[in-house]
Amino acid sequence: MKVLAIDTCLDACQAALVDHDAVVFSRAEPMHRGHQERLAPMLAEAMDQAGADFAGIGRIGVTVGPGSFTGLRVGLAFAKGLAIALGVPCVGIGVLEALAASADCGGRVLAAVDAKRSQAYLQLFQAGRALCGAEAVLLDDAPGWLARRGGPAGLTIVGSGAPLLAPMAAPARLEPLSGPDPVLLARLAAFADPASAPPRPVYLRAPDARLPA
Repeated sequence: MKVLAIDTCLDACQAALVDHDAVVFSRAEPMHRGHQERLAPMLAEAMDQAGADFAGIGRIGVTVGPGSFTGLRVGLAFAKGLAIALGVPCVGIGVLEALAASADCGGRVLAAVDAKRSQAYLQLFQAGRALCGAEAVLLDDAPGWLARRGGPAGLTIVGSGAPLLAPMAAPARLEPLSGPDPVLLARLAAFADPASAPPRPVYLRAPDARLPA
């Protein structure tokens, strides 16, 4: 089965197409804004260069957050619309799960994303299994959060939040990835159950934008 993965949750526009064990293409372009304008052209270019056909896709996977409110909605809308057009399942994958899968280690992994406003989105994993739910945690509260979950010893922290936690998480190993590996995201999507992994956004706090008074 060919699986197309899309990620626009964080500071990159990413996509990968995997056909069983073969990687048809993998594309990642760093960006803070502009996912909406770039996603469709980037995918079309990647498909054309790989000689691939949208009609051959059997499943679509998309990151559902937490992350940029605008970015994650761009990826979700595109993935769901394409899935409807192709008549294939669309599954949602948490970006923290995808980050943890991207870590080069075999022990406990803390996926950490810089959520701005002195916060980080955190979730702890071991052997691909979530040990807790995703949370938005104040950086001042992070040492206690870590202590209640086994402490930093033997821990790998992966994601843009890793440098923020470094001063309070020694001797943890740091992998400050800006986003998940889109190929690993596609492989997670291939094994996800569409019934239990709906493509719905994950919001851990209210949006920063406010309506005018």
